[in-house]
Amino acid sequence: MHKGSSTSSARTRTFITRGIVTATALAAVGGIAAPATTAVAAPAGEVSTAAGIGTSEEQRVTAASVVGLDVTNNPEVLLLSDRDFIFALWEKANGAGADQEAVRQAAEEVMSPDATAEDHIRFITTGIREANELDQQRKQDRAAIEREAREAKARVLIALGIPSSPELLGLSDDNFIRQVMKHAAAGPEVRAAAARALAEDDAAVWQEFIGNGAREAHKRDRENELKELEEKDRQEAQRRKEQSARENTAALFGITPSEAMMRLSDDNFIRELIRLTPAGAQGTELFAAAQKALNSSATADWSAFLHTGAEQAFKRDDDNRRKKIAQANRELATRIQAAAQKTGVRPHLVAAAKKALAGSDADVAAFLREDSLYRAKRQSLAPSSAKLSGWYVRQSSVDGGEAFLAPVDAKGKQSDREDATWVVVDGLAAQPGCYSFKSPTKAGHYLTLNGLKVKMAADDGSAKFRKDATWCARKALTGSGTSFESAGNKGRYLRHFWGDLYAAKKDDKSGHRFDRSKDFAQDATWKISTPLAR
Repeated sequence: MHKGSSTSSARTRTFITRGIVTATALAAVGGIAAPATTAVAAPAGEVSTAAGIGTSEEQRVTAASVVGLDVTNNPEVLLLSDRDFIFALWEKANGAGADQEAVRQAAEEVMSPDATAEDHIRFITTGIREANELDQQRKQDRAAIEREAREAKARVLIALGIPSSPELLGLSDDNFIRQVMKHAAAGPEVRAAAARALAEDDAAVWQEFIGNGAREAHKRDRENELKELEEKDRQEAQRRKEQSARENTAALFGITPSEAMMRLSDDNFIRELIRLTPAGAQGTELFAAAQKALNSSATADWSAFLHTGAEQAFKRDDDNRRKKIAQANRELATRIQAAAQKTGVRPHLVAAAKKALAGSDADVAAFLREDSLYRAKRQSLAPSSAKLSGWYVRQSSVDGGEAFLAPVDAKGKQSDREDATWVVVDGLAAQPGCYSFKSPTKAGHYLTLNGLKVKMAADDGSAKFRKDATWCARKALTGSGTSFESAGNKGRYLRHFWGDLYAAKKDDKSGHRFDRSKDFAQDATWKISTPLAR
């Protein structure tokens, strides 16, 4: 194993590394899970023998239909071995993104070296459908959350008397609150509550303002107006109080009441709310409370529903919705944690998921935000040898993106720590069990190859770049940790040699010094550690 160093230039790094003594002892690094996913792409045009096929054509056609894989125009897919057929299913699911994430993950699991022929058959016959059911449930959950978010915004607009539009309803939560705050219909209490929500810079606070805070602030505005009016005209104040109660109740139903509807008696007003409620919203506490009030012959019950009962029932519905969303979020966070644990390449993501799941529902929701998940995929990459403790893979913009090993202090300069931190994203070459190491500070820059030497460079959009910037997780070549095979150069692994990084293979006759067999396994085994820059 060979140490490498860097200060601010390649020249200094070369000077230092020439004098470093070769280390031969291998220290086992505990606590790093070996990746379970080590699948590779099926060779193009290769048709497997019948020995690799344990499923029927009918079973394959059914499995293909789950991910929308066209076997009618591509009948050769049906002749592949079970494992290669699963790879074809994986490719299709991978292209669908989040809509078929569970199918993709399940396919990756059964393409691991430990998977058996029975595992392949089970996935094709039943597993893919089970994973798809999970994907469909996730899709329904996402759609329900998005629908409720739009409905919550619509209720705010109706309550405040602001004309609704697709543009307003489509705004992000914070921008929606800004528009509400600036509108002439917003009273002092609404504007103040909106300003407080925006000052928190917290998505949960914004959602609470939209879900309840805006309407409650509007109620306070109306109550303040009525107090002033009551001193001058008690009868008019009472009329407006009744009007406000009806408007607020109608807003909870997502209904803008017409003038004719506002002139109805209390019982007929409630009857009209029930009539206008969509079928999909008739299983709510709010709808049940309206029916219960209407079934009463006491006028006081009708009035109580309009003034307080509707709001109380809506709050129960809101609590139920929050619990359902929270449960779905926890299930998703648990699945993310489990998937990351199996790969072994995102321990920081695993730790972040565990921390969130041990906290509140708000903590879990915050963890699942896209920006939070992206940050949780940050990792630092260190050689597995204890002799090189404190050394990490880093890059140097000064040296044109050169990548190398260098000692980086966990309490050192932020810029140095960022240069030794990588976002572990799914591989650009779209191969199962493969990843790309993305710069957290330079947009679109990845660890890639310049020949066989590793450096950081910008994605040029080419197929070659995608392959050269993709590294497939493999079981450690020695000891514990992870080894990474180049997707563009099969049989070559990410190796450090005299401080620099290469896609190397164990071959003393290749003509490349970095391919020499001495210490190869040790130099090509890595420890994935806590990110130096969070």
